[in-house]
Amino acid sequence: MVRQELVARQLGAQLAGLDGLRVLDVGCGQGTQALRLARAGHLVTGLDPDPVTLGAAQAALAAEPEEVRVRVQLLGGDCYQVGRWFGPRSFDVVLCHGVLPYLSDPDPMLASLARLLAPGGVLSLVVRNAEALAMRPGLTGDWRTALESFDSTRFTNRLGLPARADRLADLSTTLRDIAVPVRHWYGVRVFTDTTPDHQAPVDGRQLAQLLDAEERAGQQDPYRRVAALLHVVGAKP
Repeated sequence: MVRQELVARQLGAQLAGLDGLRVLDVGCGQGTQALRLARAGHLVTGLDPDPVTLGAAQAALAAEPEEVRVRVQLLGGDCYQVGRWFGPRSFDVVLCHGVLPYLSDPDPMLASLARLLAPGGVLSLVVRNAEALAMRPGLTGDWRTALESFDSTRFTNRLGLPARADRLADLSTTLRDIAVPVRHWYGVRVFTDTTPDHQAPVDGRQLAQLLDAEERAGQQDPYRRVAALLHVVGAKP
């Protein structure tokens, strides 16, 4: 919940004042961001290969008012083959949140996503921060893993799956090369990376303060540089 709320706030700042955008959410999961964008008036296509999470997204969509439901299309399919699903310049906004860590080489997929963007389009990426891989094991006292993490971009995620992290400088170079240069970037989960979402404060005032503190930290150095995740926003000229 903390991660999704922070990314939604950051994305909302980048899309402020815009309405009726064509949005593709690659790896939409349970549809959290897709539904929020549809509620804001955008036309959203969600794509996910997992029938379980896609089913959860469909159930969440069914509970929405009709004016939201008609703005959302949910599709099951291979996220790594988006170029076969959609034509060039099909979308004004493309989200790819939490997908790149599972790719050994993300560059081909990023190039495909760039081709889907219309001129002036926005590409929103959420990736693991390679510059801060030692933070989580260090804060939890796992010193061996912390030491190994300084010189690696590989890690084991919360689900126990092997994954890969990105360095901001390398990702910025790639986005520049595919003509979607970085417009802005944020840190996500600066203070709460070792706290599971289900342990977030239940008190409304405390939760609001937590989110506000995370939001401010994610916008400024040096805090955002040690965030667990990076939210990188590119824009096509």
